[in-house]
Amino acid sequence: MNKSESKVYKQLLLALRGRLRGDVNAMADAALNKTRSEASGDLSSMPLHMADVGSDNFEQEFTLSLMENDEETLGQIEAALERIEDSTFGVCTECRGKIPKARLQALPYTAHCVKCAQRVQSQGRM
Repeated sequence: MNKSESKVYKQLLLALRGRLRGDVNAMADAALNKTRSEASGDLSSMPLHMADVGSDNFEQEFTLSLMENDEETLGQIEAALERIEDSTFGVCTECRGKIPKARLQALPYTAHCVKCAQRVQSQGRM
């Protein structure tokens, strides 16, 4: 991959990283810092209904799950930025074959070609 193509992917990855970091921070604030009662302005510790407590817990668990997925993606983005610096971006880390540009445009942080990604995913080690 030439330098101009690498630069385009680097900018794309940096923008994606910035957006995900903002999303993770916003989700963390929403999930960890405010309960439903605090958000609505009710500062009493008594919920209106027990179902509200369950809903709050579900929303918090769901948000934490989304944050975990985003953190994993951020790690993959960091690894892709390192591969750009090492001039190995666009090369499958498994088979050392070239990753098609269409795949890189869809998943710019991918480390695998489609064939290897399917094999790695089926082995549960992605």
